[in-house]
Amino acid sequence: MSDQNQSETLRDISDIRRIMERSSRFISLSGLSGIAAGLCALTGAWFAHSIIDKYYYEYNHGAGYSDKNFESLKIKLLVLATIVLVVALILAFIFTWRRAKQNQLPLWDLTARKLMWNILIPLISGGLFILAMLQNSEWRFVAPASLIFYGLALVNGSKYTLTDIRYLGFIEIILGLVNTQFTGSGLYFWAAGFGILHIIYGILMWSKYERRAEAA
Repeated sequence: MSDQNQSETLRDISDIRRIMERSSRFISLSGLSGIAAGLCALTGAWFAHSIIDKYYYEYNHGAGYSDKNFESLKIKLLVLATIVLVVALILAFIFTWRRAKQNQLPLWDLTARKLMWNILIPLISGGLFILAMLQNSEWRFVAPASLIFYGLALVNGSKYTLTDIRYLGFIEIILGLVNTQFTGSGLYFWAAGFGILHIIYGILMWSKYERRAEAA
């Protein structure tokens, strides 16, 4: 076989491999989505820290403090968490849609649905578990549980998208397990896992998969 024929064969194999990868993996996830989610998480953590500080200040200096104040704290934090989640999801959708359009790929195909289901199962299970803890006023393990279940969701869904996301999932799980031994610092672990790690992951993914395409 001549060098030219060999080069064409290798190119054909590479094209076939690329087509198979596109059909079996959802590759439209954008690193910018990770950066946006991380910034949302850090902003939410800052607001949560302010709300908690205000609660403890009033708890230590206020007179006739009742359980209603604690219920109010829970509601405020749940509303804040919901806002952060919704904004992060909207930004993730925008950046993912943008990348899918650039690559001329469908946003919602069979692979995307498989990815979504594999991520949602651990996330919904973890969310219900955390709500049960909150119902029983058990706050200490909320942050560790959210990190662990989120990490499990990433690992579970990684077989349908970029494999790099699996390593982020492993780190989230490890961080959550470490947090179980430092429950008083849950908000800081939460900010590190959902904020800093997301930003680092997003930058790495953007540099690895998207920078060249956007420069072109």
